[in-house]
Amino acid sequence: RSGDHSFDWLSKEAGAGEVIANGHGERGNDLNGFISTVKATKVPGGYRFDGHKIFGSLTPVWTRLAVWGMDSEHPDGPQMVHAFIERDSPGYRIVETWDTLGMRATRSDDTILEGVIVPDRYVVRVMPAGSADNFILAAYTWVEVGFGSVYVGLASRAMELAVETARAKGSIGLTRSMAYHPEIQHEVAEMAIALEAASAICERTARDWVEGVDYGDKAFIKILATKHFATEAAQRVVDLALRTSGGTGMFRSSELERLYRDVRCGGFHPANSMLAHEIIGKTALGIDPGEQPRWG
Repeated sequence: RSGDHSFDWLSKEAGAGEVIANGHGERGNDLNGFISTVKATKVPGGYRFDGHKIFGSLTPVWTRLAVWGMDSEHPDGPQMVHAFIERDSPGYRIVETWDTLGMRATRSDDTILEGVIVPDRYVVRVMPAGSADNFILAAYTWVEVGFGSVYVGLASRAMELAVETARAKGSIGLTRSMAYHPEIQHEVAEMAIALEAASAICERTARDWVEGVDYGDKAFIKILATKHFATEAAQRVVDLALRTSGGTGMFRSSELERLYRDVRCGGFHPANSMLAHEIIGKTALGIDPGEQPRWG
């Protein structure tokens, strides 16, 4: 819509069967996309990347790994370099680290970049560190709405299981199922209310972006608030679902046990709660989120 076709090739490759994955996470970096601990060095025909990536989703199967690094020696000042690594490229190795509370199926091992070269055709942006354009804004919009929606879906399933359990579960102190217990009804209502609100904010943000609604300088408020609210609501719903279902949810054989573990991961996805509040608060107060020092 904006006339930027720099990612047409990525859509075509994905359609042709390439598996596009996220290799962005870095230890000690809560400003994903704006600065990086990975070193990017300009070389003839492309860029060289050196550093340590964590949370590399789809490690066993990706064919294109999205990475970024910072070129601190660029004549125009520090530049963020955004690129995609091909699976058969030399200069990287994978370290199996994925032994986690939840999200086990994503197999998000670490990736060590040791001089991997990315040709210019797979370098999609070189831009001043700390800046954002349509690429960054689009990426954040879809990843935040995506995170929120995944966890809302997870919470919806947890509520389904809780309702099924309440309808089937009895008690020697009741003549009907636990569905008629007033506190069960109260907690199921709390789940339904939270899901209504979380679903609505995800749907609205996605629809507004597709329809080209201009948020102006409030864009990151809308985007980060969506993910934060949805993931926090999902955790509350799953907690209520486990409480409502009772002790059966503790067993590994219970689907609810897995959902309880997986929903914990929502808060770790960027932007985490602290960063979301920082950016939203600064933006609402008219403070540049990139202003240094960040605090004090």
